[in-house]
Amino acid sequence: MNQHDIKVNHIKAKSIMTKSNAPLGGYSVNPYVGCPHACRYCYASFLKRFTGHQEDWGTFMDVKDWPPIKNPGKYAGQKVVIGTVTDGYNPLEETYGNTRRLLEELKDSGADILICTKSDLVLRDLDLLKEMDQKNRITVSWSINTLDESFRDDMDQAVSIERRLVAMKQVYEAGIRTVCFISPVFPGITDIEAIFDRARNQCDLVWLENLNLRGGFKAEIMNYIADKYPDLLLLYVEIYNHKNRAYFQGLERKAEDLARRYGCRFLDNETPYERVPQGHPTIVNYFYHEEVRGTANSGKRNKASKTS
Repeated sequence: MNQHDIKVNHIKAKSIMTKSNAPLGGYSVNPYVGCPHACRYCYASFLKRFTGHQEDWGTFMDVKDWPPIKNPGKYAGQKVVIGTVTDGYNPLEETYGNTRRLLEELKDSGADILICTKSDLVLRDLDLLKEMDQKNRITVSWSINTLDESFRDDMDQAVSIERRLVAMKQVYEAGIRTVCFISPVFPGITDIEAIFDRARNQCDLVWLENLNLRGGFKAEIMNYIADKYPDLLLLYVEIYNHKNRAYFQGLERKAEDLARRYGCRFLDNETPYERVPQGHPTIVNYFYHEEVRGTANSGKRNKASKTS
């Protein structure tokens, strides 16, 4: 979809900072509501229940206007995640500049700032990020769950995987910590080893997160698999209808073996802050949302939430 076809609204927000129960804890910050990337698997589409939008997910975006952050030092040492239910560097950021404004307000905060994106527009702000990294801890993460551009094209309208990888390399070489976020992992489709091999020399962390099929998009994804990958349909039925965890348990073991072979640390639900020797990114297992939600990056899971 052309960005000119996106329905844009302007809304007032009482605050741009929201306490988060996501795995990393801290604050969740979203300069926009909605996202033109229109990812078919996007869990954030649930927001329509609360925002009153009748449009299809990916066809609208609310541009937030918030009161200036008057005391940025309040967030010193706190995790601030930009882009938990939107992409702050979606194409319309080029026009509205909300993410740039947010970064400038947090410039001297001393916060631990993580930017989550599928865009290379972040390169526009590379000089600002380098400046910020002197007083804050800056990390930029790109979601990459395939090297197959045709599959990517089926799943989202963000920039190509190649453009994401090129941007990651430039940010990494600028001295800023980077993450290759292999998410969501599509069973039988996402090749975590191939993605790791492509990205390992330009990132400090590799995160792994499973495809979580809930809500309105479950049927759409299952129909897509039946149509495009019929040989995988029984596997998806086992995982997403019968709650069989064997596939992802095996993938966890494969990731741990990958870490051993390449001399990388393997961590479960815990992301440290560090730069690592090039080619040896820390691999972090964030499989299963129900176990890591609300754990504040503690390394511990909600064991009671496990399903057999």
